[in-house]
Amino acid sequence: MSDARFLPYILLAPATVFLLGFFLVPFGQVAVEAFTQYGHLSFGNFQSIARDWKFWPSVRNTFVLTLILVPLQIALALAMASLVMALKRGRDVALYIFTIPLGISDLAAGLIWLAILEQNGFLNSVLYYVGLIPGPKLLLSYQSIVALFAAIIIAELWRATAIVLVILVAGMSLIPKEYYEAAEVFGASPWKRFVRITLPLLRPSLQTALILRTILAFEVFAIVLVLAGNNLPILMGETFNWQFALQDRAGASAYAMVILGISIGFTLVFLWALGERKETR
Repeated sequence: MSDARFLPYILLAPATVFLLGFFLVPFGQVAVEAFTQYGHLSFGNFQSIARDWKFWPSVRNTFVLTLILVPLQIALALAMASLVMALKRGRDVALYIFTIPLGISDLAAGLIWLAILEQNGFLNSVLYYVGLIPGPKLLLSYQSIVALFAAIIIAELWRATAIVLVILVAGMSLIPKEYYEAAEVFGASPWKRFVRITLPLLRPSLQTALILRTILAFEVFAIVLVLAGNNLPILMGETFNWQFALQDRAGASAYAMVILGISIGFTLVFLWALGERKETR
């Protein structure tokens, strides 16, 4: 019996060691480098990155991408999850097809969409073959920031919406069918059942999906690098540049802490907005 008391701690020990070795220790090193300069506590590294001309454009571009991507992904995932749950047969097959992009890395997804959208890519070839354009068009140009944003958003929608879909399908599977049957008996339309039953009971899953996708949206990097290069500065891209191009670990650490702070801020907002509230009488 005495050994059984220690069994949970023994089982948790490998995960604890992993987290300490590969997360907490590196995080502590990054935080120390970000907030120290010349051996003293300082915000000088943050001042250095803020003075760089790419800092504020990268903040703006990252926010714009996030504020467009996350609502679109949530809406698209809700529609896809509702379609999957409405299927009487073949639900597993449909879910498997929808989640295929989960098996593709960010870099591979970027290369796929580059092959489609580049000047001699698949899209231009098809449009030229059917006679819609006289010749190849340069779609991914630094002169058209809107086109770069659109390409990145399309690629990210294709690649990452499946993450939200899986979370929402799991949440919808937990909603008792009796609620829908009772609402149908009382004449509630499919839209009213979705608004009055699905969305309220899906709040915990939506909260998780929003937090996860927002954090990952602020960390988008490979797809932007492949499709836009340096023409569209983003926070993760500038973190990479300061670390490897400029060889400034302190500046890269400051960028990492900025991303962490923004992610924590959005997480707290979602926890407050979608959290359960006790009714006071």
